[in-house]
Amino acid sequence: MDFELRAARDKLEREQRERKERAKARAERERKAKEEAASRREAVEAAHRARRIEVENARLKEEQQLAEALVIGNGIVFSRTLEALQYIGYGDKIKLPPSCFTELSDKGALDKGPMYFKLSRIDRQASVEPNLSKEQEPGTTHSGVLEFTAMEGSVELPPHVWKNLFSDEIPEVPIIEVCYVSLPKGSYAKLKPESMGFSDIPNHKAVLETTLRKHATLSQGEVIIVNQGELNYKLRVLELKPASSVSVLETDIEVDIEGPDSMLDEVEHQPVLLPLAFGKAESGRVKEGKFTYYKFSLDENIHEKVASGCMNIEVKLEVDASDGDIDIYVSRHPLVFPTQHRHEWSSNEMGSKTLILSSKDAHMVADTYSIGVFGFKGWARYKISVSLKENNIPRVSRTASASSQVDVDSVKCRNCRHHISSRTILLHEAYCIRHNVICQHDGCGVVLRKEEAADHVHCVKCRKAFQIGEMEKHMKVFHAPTDCACGVILEKEEMVQHQSTTCPLRLIACRFCGDMVEAGSMPVDARDRLRGLSEHESICGSRTAPCDSCGRAVMLKEMDIHVIAVHQKS
Repeated sequence: MDFELRAARDKLEREQRERKERAKARAERERKAKEEAASRREAVEAAHRARRIEVENARLKEEQQLAEALVIGNGIVFSRTLEALQYIGYGDKIKLPPSCFTELSDKGALDKGPMYFKLSRIDRQASVEPNLSKEQEPGTTHSGVLEFTAMEGSVELPPHVWKNLFSDEIPEVPIIEVCYVSLPKGSYAKLKPESMGFSDIPNHKAVLETTLRKHATLSQGEVIIVNQGELNYKLRVLELKPASSVSVLETDIEVDIEGPDSMLDEVEHQPVLLPLAFGKAESGRVKEGKFTYYKFSLDENIHEKVASGCMNIEVKLEVDASDGDIDIYVSRHPLVFPTQHRHEWSSNEMGSKTLILSSKDAHMVADTYSIGVFGFKGWARYKISVSLKENNIPRVSRTASASSQVDVDSVKCRNCRHHISSRTILLHEAYCIRHNVICQHDGCGVVLRKEEAADHVHCVKCRKAFQIGEMEKHMKVFHAPTDCACGVILEKEEMVQHQSTTCPLRLIACRFCGDMVEAGSMPVDARDRLRGLSEHESICGSRTAPCDSCGRAVMLKEMDIHVIAVHQKS
């Protein structure tokens, strides 16, 4: 009996413990379910709050951007994301698709004068640094607009804009953002050449001004390329006023040019004029096919001495002929860098050489002169100097001049054809026939020693006489075909004529802007061809200026005709 009661009691206690454990587990599950439900509700509420904050921030940012765009664009908001393409041109004016013209026209941009745009490179995988200022923003520049003829979805950029936007590695698909902006007129610009030589250009500020005429904008940090003939000079914009990006259209801007940091880079591709003082020799070494340039100045005092005929300018070049050979070319500014085909004085003799610049030379005036030392063969060492030398003109007395006259009692030598006194003609002929020989080349007739005759030869093309050792250099210098940068191939004499009269790349002084510029090809207008204008002068002369008498706007190239036809002034 007791056994059954104990079994029933144990069973009851066991069932009670199980019920308590089940109740406890059920309570724990309910508590966890309530906590999970509460956490889910909090997460949903947090997500809703974050979404509301994100939407609000986006709305505020959009409103801020709209307000900034309205301020930047002077009330006009225009932004397009376009694919960038290149086109060959000058300056900073881009080509946009026709749809941009329609949109800008509808928004009234045409009524606000010249249009300017901010161009920003879009790097899809690049990280943007948060603390960059607008002046330091990478891949950004400004431009004007040339025309609206680009393909839809693309923008065409000239080389200047392309290089400033994509200075480093170009992406496979260059995408840029084009935004309409309003820019203030520039009042001041500080630029710095990236290499030596720009200040050697005569009137280099005027040359820079001519380059800036092709630009609509300037931005701080960008690089401007100034072309002077075949040479290119890079200038970096250091500072602008009144803003970091300005308009340069129809405004007078003060330009300040800083010198480069150092003269370290002896630039092989960009020549530099090294100063050369009177009476002081400079040593150097030049490679075959390369130029080293020097400059010296002829002031009024020295020019007066030379013009009087009592002094000459001596340019002396001492060459170490064991290493190689050198030629020398001299020009007067504005021809800054003389070449084999553009110069005023030259010497192509072998070995050391001396050039004498005297008052008889029409090009001798008080000015700056350039000397080009050209390595003709190998690596050659040299010493160059410019000095002022007295002009020692030998004075011939009357007695000497009288004795130089041909004797009446003289006989012509049968060998050398010289007139010899009849008293000594037999002795002379015997000696002359034994030792001398006459060059039989047509038109030469030079009397030579027999041992020297084998070394005396004539050029088959120009018939000039040389020694055999000089003939190879003569053929290379004067008769080897030479390529002009414009594509013409000529020999030296024809090349000199071509580059001084007809080459489109020759530098001329424009009669309208006064700058040294490339002449260009023949002008399109037949009237300009009759006036003798070059292509540059035809375009430059199409600018208008007010007439001094009537104030009417007249093209510069028509101003003389206007003054005669309208105001009867000769």
